[in-house]
Amino acid sequence: METIKYSKIYRIIHWTIAVSFLLLLITIFLRLTWMNKNNMAGIIQDYLNSINQSLSQDQVIALAKQIRQPMWNWHIYLGYVLVGLFTVRFSLSFFGKMKIQSPFDKNLSAKMKFQKWAYIVFYVCVIVSLATGLTMELGPKEFEKPMENIHVLGIYYLITFIVIHLGGVLIAEFTDQKGIISRIIGGSKE
Repeated sequence: METIKYSKIYRIIHWTIAVSFLLLLITIFLRLTWMNKNNMAGIIQDYLNSINQSLSQDQVIALAKQIRQPMWNWHIYLGYVLVGLFTVRFSLSFFGKMKIQSPFDKNLSAKMKFQKWAYIVFYVCVIVSLATGLTMELGPKEFEKPMENIHVLGIYYLITFIVIHLGGVLIAEFTDQKGIISRIIGGSKE
């Protein structure tokens, strides 16, 4: 098996994308759990009741949304960062760096073909997520809801890809590509 070498630019792009996706997942997790508008509205309502104050349910939910908005802005900023990172990533492939490899090569093993297809599916899903996110933020308001319906599906491919990716890296590390983890972190030591 050929030892894969990762250039500095490859490693920087890889880890910046990985950290950005991790932070995106954290914002999604917070929005779906502790910072869920209904959970927050319940906490606010309980507090208001304890001091003999009241707001309507709609007012409390509006307040909850305002409280969590700065956190959600980070989701949007990270989306812009990912648009830039993937633009750089795909641009580099045109200059011979970070090539997107074809799964149609007849010399590839079934494992390698699966790997190549997994990345292509991942890239298509990322492009759809970024395009729908940009449309929600910058496009006409009548497109916002249909784009959101597609955009929220991104959590499923992202978590699936991360699990497959980490599993594949661990399998490679402990079988035919020993040192792959240290090479993607620190580069080749020659």
